[in-house]
Amino acid sequence: MKKLYLFLFLLPLSSFAQRETNACETLFKINKLIQQQHYKPKLIDDSLSVYVYTDFINKLDEDHRLFVEPEILYLDKYKFEIDDNIQAKNCNFLDDFYKVYNEAIDRYVSIISHLKENSFALSSNEEIKFSKSSYPFLKNKEELSGLYRKTILFNILKDVAEINNNKDSLIINFDKLSLKSKAKIFDSYQCKIDGLRLTKSEFNAKLFSSFCNYFDPHTEYFSESEKSSFLSSVSADNLTFGVYVSVNDKDEIVVDQVIPGSSAYFSEKIESGDVLTKLKSQDEEYTSACSSMDKIAQIISSDKYKDADFTFKKKSGEVYSVLLSKQIMKDYENNVFSYILEKDGIRTGYIKIPSFYSTFENGKTSVADDVAREIFKLQEDNIKGLVIDLENDGGGSMDEAVKLTSLFVDNGPIAIVNNRQQKKQVLKDSYRGVVYSGPMVLLINGFTASASEFFANAMQDYNRAILIGNQSLGKATMQQILPLSNNKDADEFVKLTIEKFYRITGKSNQYLGITPDVEIPLVFDKQMPRESNYPTALNYDELRANLKYSVLVNANKEVIEKSKKRVAENIAMKAVTDLNAKIDSVYDVDFPPVELQFSKVYDEIKRINLLWKEIKEFSEVEYPINVSQNSIDFDYQDFDAYLKASNVEKIKSIKSNLHILEAVNIINDLKK
Repeated sequence: MKKLYLFLFLLPLSSFAQRETNACETLFKINKLIQQQHYKPKLIDDSLSVYVYTDFINKLDEDHRLFVEPEILYLDKYKFEIDDNIQAKNCNFLDDFYKVYNEAIDRYVSIISHLKENSFALSSNEEIKFSKSSYPFLKNKEELSGLYRKTILFNILKDVAEINNNKDSLIINFDKLSLKSKAKIFDSYQCKIDGLRLTKSEFNAKLFSSFCNYFDPHTEYFSESEKSSFLSSVSADNLTFGVYVSVNDKDEIVVDQVIPGSSAYFSEKIESGDVLTKLKSQDEEYTSACSSMDKIAQIISSDKYKDADFTFKKKSGEVYSVLLSKQIMKDYENNVFSYILEKDGIRTGYIKIPSFYSTFENGKTSVADDVAREIFKLQEDNIKGLVIDLENDGGGSMDEAVKLTSLFVDNGPIAIVNNRQQKKQVLKDSYRGVVYSGPMVLLINGFTASASEFFANAMQDYNRAILIGNQSLGKATMQQILPLSNNKDADEFVKLTIEKFYRITGKSNQYLGITPDVEIPLVFDKQMPRESNYPTALNYDELRANLKYSVLVNANKEVIEKSKKRVAENIAMKAVTDLNAKIDSVYDVDFPPVELQFSKVYDEIKRINLLWKEIKEFSEVEYPINVSQNSIDFDYQDFDAYLKASNVEKIKSIKSNLHILEAVNIINDLKK
């Protein structure tokens, strides 16, 4: 069987099959592959049935606002039978699920249409409740209709409340403003239908995903298109239309930047701030306001889609369409980059690693080579220390994690890998010497995962760097993408967990994450999902390791204690702790019930918006640190308008990061 690649990566992707297939045939192949090659396969029994049933229902109806109680009671007969049906290759149960699901969608359409076409009161003495957990399923269509009515009313009142901050003016003009908001909100609800309608293949793929996730959160079913999108996410060069987009606070897809030399660039039409309204490719057309973001993202990122018609709207209101074609270009957002940080006359090198990309798929460069190149540039500017930023780095290539570690460790073991047969392999430094031997600080947080944790483990175990920030995610498993058939044109795959890695001490960061040497408050840290949040995550364990290696003499203890004291006394870091207390009070408890009167909704929305405003203002504060390009990049980027603009944003982000400021303080302490 052809092996595509070995990965250390964080996030599973949602899956949509490319064509109609026999669901049981696919499930049988998935199970066979898992039982033969998964690191720790589980029995196909009632436990699987219960998990797959529950997870599948939640994937179809996450908020429990689509199905009603009698439908769930009807489907409950399969709760303990899915395992038996799969083994018997009888997937008729899926027909029942699909029928019930489509009936639920039809009911949704009927309720929304009825509410829209009949009189709709824009005020009520009723209350609406919001919960962080799923609601119980409602009993019937009437209860659903009542809930939809209250939710739509709340959203209308919310939309009016967010027009401006002049409450009196909004009340005076409420009748006129609410009618516009009503039309807008009903349109958005009807738009939702496009995202809810699923082909049988798309529907089945959700079941495949639930089945795979039972074995661990990172075993995932891929279509050909999704495999391509996944590989693109860990590559520094990709097929691209040439536009970076994001979703704004109005849920619009907005152009952030246009890449010079791309199809979008040569259209001479697309500009930053333009809103994507429609996208068409291969006879598939999606209105961005109505369509599933997964489907639009798939067209933008997958190699399957080479050409597409984009329709944009400018701020002036002008609507235009352009036909764009993909070409292989450097993905600047996913590439390693560096800067010079200067404080108190000491120069520190800063390297950001967005992901552990490699040369597979369309890639032309790899993360280890690029880091070595940036270190060379920084050393030309006589840096006295090095900060490597792994915050929000979800991982990538296993080979690159090994290579990068070898750049900083000279002649020794760097990790232990264990497979399903409990056969252990010691991974060793494969290069003589190191590219940099000066003092180092690594930044980690809750989104630091997998390959980046692999690298951070070794740096901490060898006392090669001081780790600061927050507990990492806790993923110490490796995946491989394997086809479900031996055909060269295979179009179904499984990203399969096949190995687990351990530190040279025999310990693992699996499930627990890496504890930094200096913990620093981070806004939203408690709300970040960790590996331990996944119910099927593999557990923590340890290996017996009798490895010989030379650890650098740890002269950092005094510096670490000094840093901890500085963090505890820092006013800005105390502000983060206070801000997190406010955030947790919102996200860790259910919202209080809100009466569906404009004045009450306005007050509640402004209460939440004030918190978001405080978060935004805090995130934009810049700290006393000088940030400049290294000499080589400065000369090169002087001729590139795109890189100049990108440079401004990156510098702003660095200056606003408290963790980076403390990393520089630590380097300065080490050099005194």
